[in-house]
Amino acid sequence: MDERGGSLLAWQWANYPAAHRDRRNLLVHALTAPMFQLGTVAVLVSPFVNGWLAPAGLAAMLGAMALQARTHRLEHTAPMPFRGPGDVVGRLLAEQWFTFPRFVATGGFARAWRESAPRTGTSSA
Repeated sequence: MDERGGSLLAWQWANYPAAHRDRRNLLVHALTAPMFQLGTVAVLVSPFVNGWLAPAGLAAMLGAMALQARTHRLEHTAPMPFRGPGDVVGRLLAEQWFTFPRFVATGGFARAWRESAPRTGTSSA
């Protein structure tokens, strides 16, 4: 499914639900996507506000990515390999700023959360 006939966002959206089904991965994404976004904003405003924001923002972004990469290993469907450095940057920015928020807003996150609920057996005694 690495064929990208359309836009990066369309390709990422088409493949996103299959690689985001494990509750631990979903929880980590819910906690770290805002961290990544705040880090991005900190890097962008640092030249205008304060220089220390750039390394702090970069650390937040890298920390979020490290945690997400770790929990992506829990998924049955692994993310597609990156094509190179530009693909890494593009895909990470697209996921954190567009695809994951869209996944939440359209109910995909809630659906994946419900479907990954631990199954409890009912016994008829």
